[in-house]
Amino acid sequence: MSKVAIIGAYNGKFGNLVKRDKETGQLTDLASIYDLMLEAGRGALADAGLEAAQVGGVWLGSCAPGIFAEQEHLAAFATEIDPEGLRFKRMTRCEDACASGTVALYDALYAVEAGRVDVALVLGVEKMNLLDTKGVTHALATCSYWPEEGASGMTFPGLFAEYAKGYRDHYDIKPDEFARMLASAAALCYRNGIQNPLAHFGPGGPSDRLGLTSADAILALPPEKNPVIADPLRLHDCSLVTDGAAALVIARADHPAAKRGRPVSIAGIGHANERMALSRRRNLHELQAAKEAARQAYAEAGVSASDLDLAEVHDCFTINQLLCTEALGLASDGRAGHEYMAGRFGPDDRVAINLSGGLKAKGHPVGATGVSMHALVYKQLVGQPIGQAPGRQPSVGAVLNVGGSSVTNCVTVLRRD
Repeated sequence: MSKVAIIGAYNGKFGNLVKRDKETGQLTDLASIYDLMLEAGRGALADAGLEAAQVGGVWLGSCAPGIFAEQEHLAAFATEIDPEGLRFKRMTRCEDACASGTVALYDALYAVEAGRVDVALVLGVEKMNLLDTKGVTHALATCSYWPEEGASGMTFPGLFAEYAKGYRDHYDIKPDEFARMLASAAALCYRNGIQNPLAHFGPGGPSDRLGLTSADAILALPPEKNPVIADPLRLHDCSLVTDGAAALVIARADHPAAKRGRPVSIAGIGHANERMALSRRRNLHELQAAKEAARQAYAEAGVSASDLDLAEVHDCFTINQLLCTEALGLASDGRAGHEYMAGRFGPDDRVAINLSGGLKAKGHPVGATGVSMHALVYKQLVGQPIGQAPGRQPSVGAVLNVGGSSVTNCVTVLRRD
């Protein structure tokens, strides 16, 4: 296989990019799904120092734009990033729930490895806040196994609450201690997010204003400020409903643009699927498919967990942050919560987790999330961190992005050349 590198990246501002009139209910879109795509695509090309005409194809990750923004056939709009340079280029939308962005990256990677294109533009976008809470809940529920889960009223907080109960019970963790484990993971992401100017809960945001930078602060919130969403998960165990976009430019490692830029090798990938319905899985206390994806990625890259300097993991819910940390081998099975309570995985640790603030604080525009995770690790590896930087210059990073109830599991190892 040809070696492939990320040679440019861009992450737009994440947030609730609409304005609602509290009296009339009238909604004003402050940044449309089209605006977000244009900004991210143009930003990544500029970062790579390339003209659009040098791109051989565009791959877009977007989960449910037809439901969220009433626009299917969305990849084709990427032409407008540069109508002269991108007209007649191949463009493909990829959908794998919350892993849509990473799967778009992998499909672009396969095209570069196959020699079909030399340079590819990868976009991820989602515009979620045009819908109310009920609408967002329904849209996301279509990413569950509908006959057994969505159709019966099961929501994604409910699905991950089953993992939370399975983990807690399997390892015989007392409820109060388990709540502190989850709050410790959330607090780490809130602390990191406050340092990220692009984060949904960034500097000056709710977590900053309320001082939610410790487990004690989160646990001290009154029930009305941190209500149970799906027992045992509370509001501050859940990621954010976010609008946003991100983009990457990838190329053959021997491409002239890679040689003159700041390339970061895509050293290894792993892509493993779990059975879709929770009822058909072997257990609900570990992410077996994520462990398999990590095994694949580490083997291809020739690394182990001990070689990682940083990781972005899929903390759609705090329980999944614990599970992903264990799936990557950064904590032993059943021990991630204890490690977070002990203050591990901060910027000065041997391996830093979710320096961006994670989905918990950076935000979770589902189709954009995977691309954003890669963009932010790329920026860390080339010495241009967005927000919090680790205590040492990192050289190897990992991304663990999942789709659905950890059904699609994608692990990427990135290495600074």
